Amino acid sequence: MRAIVVGAGIGGLTAALSLRRAGHDVTLVERSRHLTEIGAGIQLAPNATRVLRRLDLLDAVAEHSTRPAHLSFRTWSDGSEICRYVIGPEAEAEFGAPYLQVHRADLQQALVAAVPPESLRLATTVAGIDQDERSATVTTGSGERLEADLVVAADGIRSAARQWLFGADEAVFSHTAAYRALLPAAEVADLDLPEYAGWLGPNRHVVHYWLRRGQLLNVVAVFVTDRVAQESWTAQAEPGEQLRAFAGWDPRLLTVLERAGRVFRYGIHTRAPLPRWNAGRVTLLGDSAHAMVPFQAQGAAQAIMDAAVLGDCLTGVTPEEVPEALDRYVRRRAPAATAVQAGSARAGHDYHLPDGPEAEERNARLVALAAENRFGPHSAAWPVDVLADG
Repeated sequence: MRAIVVGAGIGGLTAALSLRRAGHDVTLVERSRHLTEIGAGIQLAPNATRVLRRLDLLDAVAEHSTRPAHLSFRTWSDGSEICRYVIGPEAEAEFGAPYLQVHRADLQQALVAAVPPESLRLATTVAGIDQDERSATVTTGSGERLEADLVVAADGIRSAARQWLFGADEAVFSHTAAYRALLPAAEVADLDLPEYAGWLGPNRHVVHYWLRRGQLLNVVAVFVTDRVAQESWTAQAEPGEQLRAFAGWDPRLLTVLERAGRVFRYGIHTRAPLPRWNAGRVTLLGDSAHAMVPFQAQGAAQAIMDAAVLGDCLTGVTPEEVPEALDRYVRRRAPAATAVQAGSARAGHDYHLPDGPEAEERNARLVALAAENRFGPHSAAWPVDVLADG
């Protein structure tokens, strides 16, 4: 069976590999001329690394990843620890797969290396997707028509395919934006930073963790704003802007932000939940279906899990059975992804509470949860094996 995947991001690459594993002929089309990932860090919880292991990719990804031992929640002003959770070897033993922190470029490279070069078409824009009862057709910007039994639109938060399938709807600004930066380890060696921490403060929070086996510190500083910010990985902050935004925070964090060099500023957008992701022989996957705020570190993981279930649902399927198989895929994935999307939004609200009774109550909940569940507030999603009950 022939499949076309639109978009060679994390979700699209994993979908191509999952469909190939299911025995299908896959063409992956990408508008960029070169696959260069300009993002920074990604966190992959056990629900995602379990899928990578099934695709025989876990070792390649883990080779360049960091495996943190703990997540520490801290107070914004003085860095005092609120609580900590276990996410190292004990979590791997509990959930059967590791928690990894990886540079996006390293994850992308591992995925691309597994895709046969003849299956990948770069510099190919998609001008439209059509279908009838027997096939689906992707029309490229040059007018070429590519026919397949199935089209998977993994074309990101600004998905054109979503509009073609279900009508115009815009990405939704979350009223949060973020500064992000990467710092060499030597730049922060004198600061005694926790290995992986979330610093919580009024209308702001900061997350930092290590990439490439401790060679790079990934920093994301989030703030609440009503000013719509550009959804861009390449927009740079004005000099010193991040220091003014986080004035009064723990001196260690301010030193990190001061030493950061190039600091990028981006608006955090989401997409409204859809009642369905598929129509006939075409389906959405990843951010095109369920773009979410990153406050549970599950965006990439959910796209990877979409891809695994898609491949599972299309294993042994004939061309005539594709629409029904896509219905099964959406039934298995949409409720879970939508729940994670909502949970991520709630986490952001909790992280940004004002000082006083609300923050004190949140901190007490975090401490109580640490006593009840040593793996932390987001670990409820980690035991999920999306292929176990297919």
